[in-house]
Amino acid sequence: MAQARVKARRLSFLGGERFAVFAECLLTGVWIAVASLGVVTYPAAFAAGARHLRRRTGHESGGWTEFLADFRTALRGGWVVGAAGWAVAAVVWVDVLAARAGLPGGPLVGAVGIFALIGAVVALLRAAAVWAPGDSWRALLAAAGRRTVLDPAGSFLVVCGLGVVALSAMFVAPLAVPVLGAVAAAAVAVEERYRNR
Repeated sequence: MAQARVKARRLSFLGGERFAVFAECLLTGVWIAVASLGVVTYPAAFAAGARHLRRRTGHESGGWTEFLADFRTALRGGWVVGAAGWAVAAVVWVDVLAARAGLPGGPLVGAVGIFALIGAVVALLRAAAVWAPGDSWRALLAAAGRRTVLDPAGSFLVVCGLGVVALSAMFVAPLAVPVLGAVAAAAVAVEERYRNR
């Protein structure tokens, strides 16, 4: 009994629990990447990944099977959100092309479009971080949009997480895959922080 306590204390001292959560984030990033291969499935993938991480930090059991069940459930309305996200990205791309072509007011329109796209991505990640089966994506996105504006510090943390993914992809492209789990964990942490304010 005393040996078990010492071993548990040693694991806690060495950050065993924290490392386990970090490793789970990386594994979840791989799951999110695989589930996002359907192009419009990325909102559902992030929602399932965030729910998996909430279960893990809440000391509840759950693994790949639960992730898949959550993914299927989130996909029912999430694919529409994914398609809309790609449409917004296409509009912003046209804005950026207009800015590069030298059209009057182009740089301003391009900058506004890029900031709007970043805000939309942050709101999507914040919505996915609190998703639960039975939730409406429309209601989640509306509430997440408000939180994105009302909690600029939390939104900035999510943007920093996205920056880490982008930098990881620039330096070592395969590293961006597991880091997606860290972005989901960052969104979950930001939402938890906002809820406990």
